[in-house]
Amino acid sequence: MLYFASRRPCARARRHARLTAFALVPLSLATPIASAAADANPSLDTDVPATHSLQAAATATPTSNVVLPTVTVSASGGGGAAIGPTFDPNLPASTETVTRKQFENWNVVNTEDTLKYMPNLAVRKRFIGDLNSIIAVRGTSNTQSARGLVYADGLLLSNLLGSSYSFPPRWSMVFPDEIRRIDVIYGPFSALYPGNSLGATVLISTRMPTKFEADADVKAFTQHFDLFGVNRNFNGSQASATIGNRIGKFSFFIGAHHFENTSQPLQFATLAQSSTPAKAGDVPVSGAYFYNNQTNAPTAVIGVNGEGIEHAVQDQLKLKMQYDFTPTVQGAFTLGYWHRTYNSQTSTFLFDANGKPIYSGLVNIGGYEYNIPASALAPSLGWSENWLYGLALKTRNATGWNGEAIASYYDVSSNVARTANTGNPGNGPGVVTFGDGTGWKTLDLKATWTPPSSAAGLGNHALTFGYHYDDYFLDNETYNTAAWIDGAAGSFANAFKGRTQTQAAYAQDAWRFLPRWKFVYGVRYEDWQAYDGSQAIGTAALPYPNAGQRHFSPKASLSFDVTDELTLRASIARAYRFPTVSELFQGQINGSSIVNNNPNLRPEDDLSKELTAEWAHGKGLYRLSLFQDDVKNTIFSQTDTTVIPNVTSFQNIGKVRSRGIEFSYQGEDVLVRGLDLLGSVAYTQSKILANAQNPATVGKYFYRIPLWRADLAATYHIGERYAVTMAARYSGREYNTLTNTDTNPNVFGGTSTYTVADAKFTFRPTKLSEIGVGVDNIFDARYFVYHPYPGRTFYVEGRLRM
Repeated sequence: MLYFASRRPCARARRHARLTAFALVPLSLATPIASAAADANPSLDTDVPATHSLQAAATATPTSNVVLPTVTVSASGGGGAAIGPTFDPNLPASTETVTRKQFENWNVVNTEDTLKYMPNLAVRKRFIGDLNSIIAVRGTSNTQSARGLVYADGLLLSNLLGSSYSFPPRWSMVFPDEIRRIDVIYGPFSALYPGNSLGATVLISTRMPTKFEADADVKAFTQHFDLFGVNRNFNGSQASATIGNRIGKFSFFIGAHHFENTSQPLQFATLAQSSTPAKAGDVPVSGAYFYNNQTNAPTAVIGVNGEGIEHAVQDQLKLKMQYDFTPTVQGAFTLGYWHRTYNSQTSTFLFDANGKPIYSGLVNIGGYEYNIPASALAPSLGWSENWLYGLALKTRNATGWNGEAIASYYDVSSNVARTANTGNPGNGPGVVTFGDGTGWKTLDLKATWTPPSSAAGLGNHALTFGYHYDDYFLDNETYNTAAWIDGAAGSFANAFKGRTQTQAAYAQDAWRFLPRWKFVYGVRYEDWQAYDGSQAIGTAALPYPNAGQRHFSPKASLSFDVTDELTLRASIARAYRFPTVSELFQGQINGSSIVNNNPNLRPEDDLSKELTAEWAHGKGLYRLSLFQDDVKNTIFSQTDTTVIPNVTSFQNIGKVRSRGIEFSYQGEDVLVRGLDLLGSVAYTQSKILANAQNPATVGKYFYRIPLWRADLAATYHIGERYAVTMAARYSGREYNTLTNTDTNPNVFGGTSTYTVADAKFTFRPTKLSEIGVGVDNIFDARYFVYHPYPGRTFYVEGRLRM
């Protein structure tokens, strides 16, 4: 997106002129900025995009009536960028950025690790390589995945087939090594993005080579974990290699990545402490552990179950090609491949008098009778093969009209999950689920108008128009099998399928109507349809009627430059988050019990407000934001207690209000030369104001929204060869139930308050080599997100470049 410069740079623009190391994207610039020149010159190092190009604007007399010449920056950098949407300096929202120069000094194994110190944001990552890594930000919990958007060079990676921990963004379609920068936009204040931006929008920008380059990287990591009946080390490794070059107008990037890791136990099998005396036929066993669970109820732990100890193997391939048809027209193609296998091992802690392991049945523990279900310790395994195809075409004129077209297709070509019926070792009966034929398609068309300063009629207006299309499709079929590990599909068990489609049109204008005032306003129209939904149980098939919704989402933001260093901004926006395929059509089946889905869900209706002050002072940027989200019809899985029998399903909660305050800071050469700081503290109060289906939750805190979050990362550069990073993450009190009955949160099954410290030492013997040694969770804190988080984890890394 291309914009023109005006007379008065705002606080963030002036801060850019000072911070050469951090390069925060100038999303609140008081003036639009063009990006054509840097894109046209791919040899330009724009990893600090605003630092050099904005120097003239930042040092000019701001009250001068002389119109400055157009300045240019690029959203690319670090050796050029793959084609994708350039950043809009007029997005009416708080935005935070992390660059490659920052996170290369952190312990980063997977792409989502680059977000670990972002303000008021956390990623639910239970172990290195966790498939279910969900973003949680402000009033959005780590199970509301459809309230976040993740793009990589304009290609949508968000898995909007559902909204839970089972539908995370497809982070593995991006190598950490190819990332140049990541920008996080808070809230739904821009008309350019759909209502799924209610939480945050993550924009990943990758790099493209400007000359021949090759890179090889090897990492190893290990943790020791001790809890209940498990006391051992868990190890993993990662290896990657990339190669790229620019030959005339053509550039390419090829990467390969192999990852393997074994997690700590993710889930334990538990039984409520029994008060029934043991009978003569009960098997006496030993090995159980007892503790008070999240509700302070005495509980027996009998083994590792569910997701168990997961061994994950991932292989990734990436191909990016880019061609400059003319100095102002560029095209690109992206191909991503990701293959994952997992094996979740379970184990029993119970043994009889002869040392034989016991997996199920009636047992005698301490003189009391316990009934262990056959499936309590059932293992599972599976694999998935995924493809990402992307095409992009854009123009890069400095002024006037520009266009951009991006199309993507995410294809789950193979997806198989196998689960045993019992915990006994062996290849006995079980079920197998096939998820082939699942995926999504998107198309985005955008046009921008950037008038030259002499243009008549439009004045200081920067215009954006666009069209969006997406189609999400889900098809799951489950069969019984005689051999759960490798047996053929037998009798049909159940199936769920369905599709959603959204078409949207939007317009946005950034208007500087006075030297110190800017008004950004826009509207988004969305037409959402759900169709072809059905559920089949045994021989009975139940089709669902089609559904549809149409809504307008207006947005507005007013900013004022109080001084040359201080900018104030007030923003308000309406947003609609539409139901996903699984929320509408996919139920759950547990034995003979059916947990209903809800094809009659209404979209979430959000009114967001934000007040922000940004102060560029010295070599740092300070941000203070007040925010409030009032969400009607929040979609969440809960139990309707007003009917008998109670019904558990995705339901609309009448109203949830989230309000809070954030403070963030980024600076370089803080107190001493070479010390860079990134820090934040945030308070969020999220409460249920209306809930007709479960009145007991009204007035309670919403699910998994911590009252406090704080992050601090300090990197000290010792010359060009050495860097030391010390960091800490804090998360405060939160609840794992809508009724807030979990009064003992810092145990398995609860959601902990925690403080975790990290460190890394980086040594660069030469310009082409690097060695890193790091540790996460230095003090080996034991903390939980229902599942245990990792213990103290050590890292070692070696890298060579050409």
